[in-house]
Amino acid sequence: MFGCERKQTMDYKELASQILTSVGGKDNVASLMHCATRLRFQLKDGEQFDTDTLKKTHGVMGAMFTGGQYQVIIGPDVNHAFDELVAATGVNDGAVDVVETDDLKGAKPKMMERVMDTISSLFTPIIAAITGAAMVKVVLVLLTMTGLLDTTGTTYLLFSIAGDAPFLFMPVMLAYTSAKKFGVDPMVGMTIGFMMVHPNYTALVSAGDPVSMFGALPVTLATYTSTVIPVILVIYAASWVQKLADKLSPSVIKFFFRPLLTLLIMVPLTYCVVGPLGNLVGVSLESVLALVQDNAPWFLPIFFGALGPIVIMLGMHYAVTIPLALAAIQSFGYDMLGPGFLVANIAQGAAAFAVAVQAKDKDFKSLAISTGCSALLGTTEPALYGVNLRLKKPLFASIIGGCAGGIVCGLAGVKRVVFGPTGLTSIAIFIDPNNSMNFVFALVGVAVSFVVTFLVSYVLIKKDAGIQKEIGA
Repeated sequence: MFGCERKQTMDYKELASQILTSVGGKDNVASLMHCATRLRFQLKDGEQFDTDTLKKTHGVMGAMFTGGQYQVIIGPDVNHAFDELVAATGVNDGAVDVVETDDLKGAKPKMMERVMDTISSLFTPIIAAITGAAMVKVVLVLLTMTGLLDTTGTTYLLFSIAGDAPFLFMPVMLAYTSAKKFGVDPMVGMTIGFMMVHPNYTALVSAGDPVSMFGALPVTLATYTSTVIPVILVIYAASWVQKLADKLSPSVIKFFFRPLLTLLIMVPLTYCVVGPLGNLVGVSLESVLALVQDNAPWFLPIFFGALGPIVIMLGMHYAVTIPLALAAIQSFGYDMLGPGFLVANIAQGAAAFAVAVQAKDKDFKSLAISTGCSALLGTTEPALYGVNLRLKKPLFASIIGGCAGGIVCGLAGVKRVVFGPTGLTSIAIFIDPNNSMNFVFALVGVAVSFVVTFLVSYVLIKKDAGIQKEIGA
């Protein structure tokens, strides 16, 4: 009944053409990127974003303006639509035209939306790398626990390097995405990122001896490996420095003089001013997380278990949760957000399956089954927008079930020990070599979330004549 069915072949070139028409054509696209399920546009004239037409387009599950971006929800195959849009618009990992926010027409993002858009833009491109590396770490844990791999061997060592690399050199990857976002030469941005994790600098940090520049300017020996906030602030500062360097550089020698001047200014700024400031912000954030996780470990699983779909609908699941989770895992070796999103995702799948059980309309049943499977595997937007939000009652049921699962995980102190997507395919990220019950209680939370959501959704649908009519029950 709940077998995940293959979707009918989609003509992504035609879909891209229809989407492009509904966003005002290729000349209206200022920038374009995508996450796991959504196309994220910045448009020169937002008034041309035709939400109603997009929502009626076959292959589109939703459209909205949120987080400072015009977003079109496609589902797990969003990359195919993105590739066709890139071919049609000429967008290549960035903007067709650099447009200031104040020059954009239509809905103007508020300050908080601009912040969310910025953070999302910085983290979305690196998700594939950090997720892949995290799953390598999970595989290594499984192989060592079953005795198939020796932790002292070179095979383990080399694979562990792949698992650790994106996290250790996080500042370099974020330097690149930050440079693209803030208008800094990407290679100069990466150079600054490498500067912050250079072996010679880390040796100075390890030694702990006082360090200064020019004999008078003190250097704060902060550790930047695996951090996220310092490099973002540093590259933002570099964007202003590069503008100054551009004005001061004669045209004849600008090719090398602008990056030279940028780096000469950024070295002391990075090590003595902006980097330490970012480190202070990061440490403060970690202190708040520690306070919550130590004194109310149940709060985050319950909060995100219940309100996970709302966070996704607000477009905050990348901008807020990823930086928090990465900071927590780096500092404490685990995070408490993961269990909440795990049971929230399972709840979305269960709600969709409750619809599928009662649906007689073949298309709706097929949609509910396929999107329900996707949600159980960790991608919830197809079920959320295609089924549960559309019918409303299943979404309400998923909030109740997610909360129930969150209570189990919260009271049991379930932790995510490796960063990664939260679904059944990656459930092993909850295996804690030091606490076997962590994984057991994660499974219990999953079961509770599924059962409670399914039953509540089933009953609510059964009693709603409007839903019964829509799904052909």
